[in-house]
Amino acid sequence: MSLPAATPSDQSTAKLRTSSCQHQAAIDGLRRSLQTALIGKNDIVEMVLACLLARGHLLFDDLPGLGKTTLAKAVAGAVGGDFARVQCTPDLLPTDITGFNMFNQKTREFEFRRGPVFSDVLLADEINRATPRTQSALFEAMAERQVTLDGQTHLLSQTFFVIATQNPVESHGAYPLPEAQLDRFAMKLRIGYPDRRSELEMLAANIGVAEGVRRETQPVITPTELRQLQEHVAKVAVTEKVREYLVDLGRATREHKEVTLGLSPRGLITWQRVAQARAHLRGRDFVTPDDIQDVAGPVLEVRLAGDFDSAQKIVQEILASVDVPVFR
Repeated sequence: MSLPAATPSDQSTAKLRTSSCQHQAAIDGLRRSLQTALIGKNDIVEMVLACLLARGHLLFDDLPGLGKTTLAKAVAGAVGGDFARVQCTPDLLPTDITGFNMFNQKTREFEFRRGPVFSDVLLADEINRATPRTQSALFEAMAERQVTLDGQTHLLSQTFFVIATQNPVESHGAYPLPEAQLDRFAMKLRIGYPDRRSELEMLAANIGVAEGVRRETQPVITPTELRQLQEHVAKVAVTEKVREYLVDLGRATREHKEVTLGLSPRGLITWQRVAQARAHLRGRDFVTPDDIQDVAGPVLEVRLAGDFDSAQKIVQEILASVDVPVFR
């Protein structure tokens, strides 16, 4: 006896389930890959993934030698993308980042030489040591995902992801990032020192490995598949109650007595996108107040002036000042 033909709705449901399983497998692969690169910091890996899937950019405010470069290379390797690194210094020029036009003597024409922003993952090391002019060139690329030079626009990778670092201890020769430029980052994180067990694991993993030689991270997905994941995350549902909760939190930042500049509308949209990514990482297709709260620290701290401890305190006060919506 022949089986009944599948209805269009059955086929659609099956297709969605298959797609969801593929997305989850890709995320699990990315998670394992980054956890291998950054041992003992699973919570940081989750936030990095949320930032990546939300199409944001990431700022590390942390001490040297804690694995930021290793993590950036691992992200690029896991998504099968190109990696570039810029060591920011006061003499770094905007064209050192964006690229420049060079006159070709043979063709008698100008040719565009691409800068490091034409990569999938860019590590901007010690970004606060670059001059404001050079910083602005990078932030334009981050915001628009394009570079305009001599009236000609050059598009960047659709999955262009910036991981920038700054040292919170050394301030000599540094140019602090103004609030308007900090707002270009989706979140700010600190890796911090690993625990004893993780450090022992790191030492064991590096026995027999020559200095300066790092294990290559094998691709888990392609840049095209990453873009598909990002598009899927953008469609994660946010109910009206959750949106109202988010707006009330944003307004609370503007009313807090210790906050000079409250959350901008752009910052509010970024918060929602990161919460969507957080929900997707947890295997859900809808955002809950817990997702909003979980990413509040990294999203708000990059936009609040002051040191790390005071920013954390302010975030907790803001969260406590707004009632959490109840779902019946």
